[in-house]
Amino acid sequence: MQPTIDLNSDLGEGFGAWRIGDDDEMFRVVTSANVACGFHAGDAMTMTASAAAAAREGVALGAHPGYRDLAGFGRRALDTSPSEIAAELLVQLGALDGVARASGIRVRYVKAHGALYHRLAADASAAHAFAEAVFAYDPAMSVLGPPASERERGADAAGLRFAREAFADRGYLADGTLVPRGQPGAIVDDPAAAADRAIELAETGGITADDGSRVELRPDSLCLHGDTPGAAAMARAVRAALERAGVEIRSFA
Repeated sequence: MQPTIDLNSDLGEGFGAWRIGDDDEMFRVVTSANVACGFHAGDAMTMTASAAAAAREGVALGAHPGYRDLAGFGRRALDTSPSEIAAELLVQLGALDGVARASGIRVRYVKAHGALYHRLAADASAAHAFAEAVFAYDPAMSVLGPPASERERGADAAGLRFAREAFADRGYLADGTLVPRGQPGAIVDDPAAAADRAIELAETGGITADDGSRVELRPDSLCLHGDTPGAAAMARAVRAALERAGVEIRSFA
């Protein structure tokens, strides 16, 4: 059977006069776009442009909510209650979905950002509140996140489809979590290495951890960060390598 994989990227993370990454090029390469919703990054104009690009390129649009933390780019752990996480998710999801409707499309899935992403993987109460809020908004939406996490269990309990995500451009620890940013091996910045990792993940479902052990992830989608230097060139290299290997690339949502 021909392996199939989705390629997703965190996009729309500019704000005001600041631009991050080459979104125009990334929208031409990926099949799913996780668009910032204004809390950790993004603004009305950026969300509007991102929704239009998703519609134009036939890319599945996903909401990428985070903590209310523009100054920290959503990468600082905040002591936000599960109920507040759910309420702030609905504000962000509704904002992007409203903009998307004006471009003739809808938000099809949700992927949390940064510190919230990691919180939801481990905090059962927060993960269940998050999933229940998504279901209340639209039970047909999917949730994208790390395999075998509280987020997956929360989505299952809420009756939502869960898509498993792996990272072609990040290193893994033996327990299946990512090597923390700032530590050796956290970022894979070589396009050829990222391409090899993407093929391994798509064809075998697993990857080699930093200690040489095997991590089984069975991903539905591979993430390529849009804010790393040379992200567009890496994304092109990964997609080309997957296609040469006979992997079908299509959105999970």
